[in-house]
Amino acid sequence: MGFSGFGKKARTFDLEAIFEQTRRTAIERSQRVLGEYFVTCTAVLHNPVKKIPDTHEIILQHGTKTVSALALDPSGARLVTGGYDYDVRFWDFAGMDQALQAFRTLQPCECHQIKSLQYSITGDVLLVVSGNAQAKVLDRDGFNVMECIKGDQYIVDMANTKGHTAMLNCGCWHPKIKEEFMTCSNDGTVRTWDVKSEKQHKSVFKPRSQQGKKVVPTCCTYSRDGKLIAAGCQDGTIQIWDRNMSVHTKFHCRQAHTPGSDTSCLCFSYDGVTLASRGGDDTLKIWDIRNFRKPVNEANRLTNYFSMTDCCFSPDDRLVVTGTSVKKEEGNGKLVFFDRASFQKVYEIEVTNASVVRCLWHPKLNQIMVGTGNGLAKVYYDPVKSHRGAKLCVVKSKRKEKHAETLTQDYIITPHALPMFREARQRSTRKQLEKDRLDPKKSHKPEPPVSGPGRGGRVAAHGGTLSSFIVKNIALDKTDDSNPREAILRHAKEASENPYWIAPAYEQTQPEPVFAEESEEDEEADKEPEWKKRKI
Repeated sequence: MGFSGFGKKARTFDLEAIFEQTRRTAIERSQRVLGEYFVTCTAVLHNPVKKIPDTHEIILQHGTKTVSALALDPSGARLVTGGYDYDVRFWDFAGMDQALQAFRTLQPCECHQIKSLQYSITGDVLLVVSGNAQAKVLDRDGFNVMECIKGDQYIVDMANTKGHTAMLNCGCWHPKIKEEFMTCSNDGTVRTWDVKSEKQHKSVFKPRSQQGKKVVPTCCTYSRDGKLIAAGCQDGTIQIWDRNMSVHTKFHCRQAHTPGSDTSCLCFSYDGVTLASRGGDDTLKIWDIRNFRKPVNEANRLTNYFSMTDCCFSPDDRLVVTGTSVKKEEGNGKLVFFDRASFQKVYEIEVTNASVVRCLWHPKLNQIMVGTGNGLAKVYYDPVKSHRGAKLCVVKSKRKEKHAETLTQDYIITPHALPMFREARQRSTRKQLEKDRLDPKKSHKPEPPVSGPGRGGRVAAHGGTLSSFIVKNIALDKTDDSNPREAILRHAKEASENPYWIAPAYEQTQPEPVFAEESEEDEEADKEPEWKKRKI
């Protein structure tokens, strides 16, 4: 008798069918995800506002006065702020925690307001432009690298002096040459410098009005390729030179802004063709340097109370950003975004109840830094669109304060050491106090202040010196010594009853003293008038 089968049959699997089903599921999911990503990218490309990183913010407290300068190094690791309070503060995103404290604060230019800060293209040095005539270059830790020389203010031709002679207004680094930077000043010149040569400028550019007179440049910048130098002047002109030709301008616009207003910022786009200018006449204008006679677009009613209000381009060159100013307690300062092509206002951020002075959109971090008129530096970021920067410090919890601990001196026990090197055994404090109590010197009670004339060789507290003690006693002595005989006899009774000095020595041989009795002649002599008495 045989068995055809016993128990359950083993399950069989069609592996090819399973693999085919898995592959189809993966393709469907990938197509769905890619479709959503494509839709998102298309929306972002058609709407640049989606790229603005403003969902989150952190607030850095610089001080109480206007933050007039901002700078980020090329890598975006370190932020520097400067203000009207003369301070320059260094902020390290990787080293900060949620307390958001600066790791260094200094005053590199003493009592001069900070006008401009900028890192070089390598990020190893920092340019500091303040209200004096000498720009400074600091290293990453804030130590002085060089200071520009001051020119001779009595020379008429500014091209013949070695440096600026009046207050600086602006400064920036060359975008390609790491040793070169530029400054402009109230002396009517724009000068380029080399970090290795602080004794004299490299070249000097002199803006001129239509009549050929000197005008003051209020801002300056390099083009993106570093071949052009642009300056905005107080007469409303924008003048652009070739960097290698300092005499005649290459581009010149006479009526760029209202004459007498300070052009606060010039900024080239990333493509190097468009120039944005922020005027003191409450306007923001876009220029094509290939056709520099009139602006391409213009925005009005953008209040500007500061001579360093910024404007900048977004990293994709599709937006132009600037800040607006407000008077105290009259509204909020705003960060305004304009579409570069149509120049329509597409977005705005209400920053704080003070003016927005500085703005900076870092291309690597995709974060926006803002300096305000009430001493704040704000950083706007998006957890998805932004990278590093503020995202590094907001995830770190505050460090606990370290309490001071009492440190006890370690006692090393060396039983086999020579007596000269052996340390004394440590004793408890209580035993040492008991031992000190038995020591007459250590436990001696201080003597109280002396009252009266003094005793035991100690002078009374009055005056503190022997001369003052004598003067005091002389002043108190009211005895009349005009009659010497009476003065001597006044002590006769005490000397006879209590002899102490001379009388005991001559007690056996001393005769009885006999004094003459007063006669009538002496009495008459006493009665004589003063003018008859003999003067001694």
